[in-house]
Amino acid sequence: MDGNHQAPKPRLREQFRAVIRVNRYSIRTEKSYWYWIRYFIRFHRMTHPRDMGPQEVNGFLTWLAVERHVASATQAQALNALVFLYSKVLGTPLGDIGQIVRSKKPRRLPVVFSHDEAMRVINPLDSPYRLLASLMYGSGLRVTEACRLRIKDVDFGQQVITVRDGKGAKDRTTLLPATLASDLRAHIERIRQAWKQNEPSMRKPVSLPFALSRKYPNAGSTLAWQWLFPSHSFSVDDLGNTVRHHIHVSSVQKAIKQSIENADIGKPASSHTFRHTFATELLKRGNDIRTVQDLLGHSDLRTTQIYTHVLGQGFPGVRSPLG
Repeated sequence: MDGNHQAPKPRLREQFRAVIRVNRYSIRTEKSYWYWIRYFIRFHRMTHPRDMGPQEVNGFLTWLAVERHVASATQAQALNALVFLYSKVLGTPLGDIGQIVRSKKPRRLPVVFSHDEAMRVINPLDSPYRLLASLMYGSGLRVTEACRLRIKDVDFGQQVITVRDGKGAKDRTTLLPATLASDLRAHIERIRQAWKQNEPSMRKPVSLPFALSRKYPNAGSTLAWQWLFPSHSFSVDDLGNTVRHHIHVSSVQKAIKQSIENADIGKPASSHTFRHTFATELLKRGNDIRTVQDLLGHSDLRTTQIYTHVLGQGFPGVRSPLG
């Protein structure tokens, strides 16, 4: 080979994928970041990001707010994606992008169930959706967090559940409801028996976090790493291996949505409503707001404080003139 020839630089997509996975961002974040990077490139007529900078980023974000009327959180996510691209992938931090038109975020209180309503949604669900919904309500889990639980994340001795790589790539622990312990033990025992007997569903390893399969090639076949709620089908991972993934988030959302409709509750609720209800129920029962913040995994206390308004506790000591 001619020594003057250098291997071609990887395409931007491959560069981005390698960097975001080394930094252990979730697959969900990876997909959303790449969506915004592609959108940014297309907006500027397929110009490569290295040939653009703060001015083009400002123009794109302002256009999202003024012309597309995106929500504040959506605009912030687009900005985060581009900051990541320039600082981590291209190695040229954006610096000051100037004044941009900010999307106005309407202040909306979260929808919550009463305890009775939550149980009316949960009880009719079939397995494994009943147990998944119960964990969302009883432990304050996001639907993605519940779906991604592994056997090793359930600690019956300490009565806690460990959430790995939650939102913001953070780990946290939360409550394991005592009333679910028996059902969870039985559920795990069924998985253990299937694993021990090497049933067909267990003959392929489970998918593992990025790079772990290289470091511990046999981890995906151990009992501890098995998904608590596995998918019924196999898939192919990024290394070309056939693996077993967790239950698909959309199937859980669909089952819960149908149960909400059947319960005729009359609220614009979803699977995430269980998490909102977990927070409000804990505050209603006198738990400290900072404890609730930790259990939910909120980095900012102000995010947790919105639940005090749901309870009507946002105005301490103030009484209506009607009494």
